[in-house]
Amino acid sequence: MTIRTALIPVLTAVVMASPVVAAESAKETCGYQADVVAAIQQARLDRVKERDLSDVLITDETSWPENYNAAIPLIAPWIYDQKMKVIRNEDLGAVWNEQCLAQSQ
Repeated sequence: MTIRTALIPVLTAVVMASPVVAAESAKETCGYQADVVAAIQQARLDRVKERDLSDVLITDETSWPENYNAAIPLIAPWIYDQKMKVIRNEDLGAVWNEQCLAQSQ
């Protein structure tokens, strides 16, 4: 499965704009991004509507710092464009983490 690698640098730039992230390692940053992707994927599996996604994820307890919430509207269209077969059978968070780490080297 391929991921839009052009989206990863954009997201990284948005998230890295926060001074808190500047102190994080690439591994941590990519891990948090992957957590966001996995949460969006799970929301899609749970049939959360894309327009309600940010509200649902932000009100839940998240495993990532608050500044990563800005990535939700950037990543959501990519995940919601995937076929449900992909959403059910692929670990998009793991794919994202792998691609992100490759980009940061």
